[in-house]
Amino acid sequence: MNCQEAIDLMGDAIDGRLPPHFVAGFEQHIAECPSCGTYYGQLRLTRQALRSRRAPRGSSPRRDELIARFRQEFGDEPDPRG
Repeated sequence: MNCQEAIDLMGDAIDGRLPPHFVAGFEQHIAECPSCGTYYGQLRLTRQALRSRRAPRGSSPRRDELIARFRQEFGDEPDPRG
């Protein structure tokens, strides 16, 4: 397995969805390639951090004030990009 193939499979590996026929080659590549091993470790940590992040509760008064001021100044027109 080369680096590009390993990178393409990292998300599936982290999520436990790596197809069985790729497991041995992926694990071998990660163990032997320092760059991919480091990247895989960082990607796992990033995903863990994002999963454990709590969603903000409600909105802040300051945020509401800024949105109201923006709407007052620029109107409340829909985004033309859809």
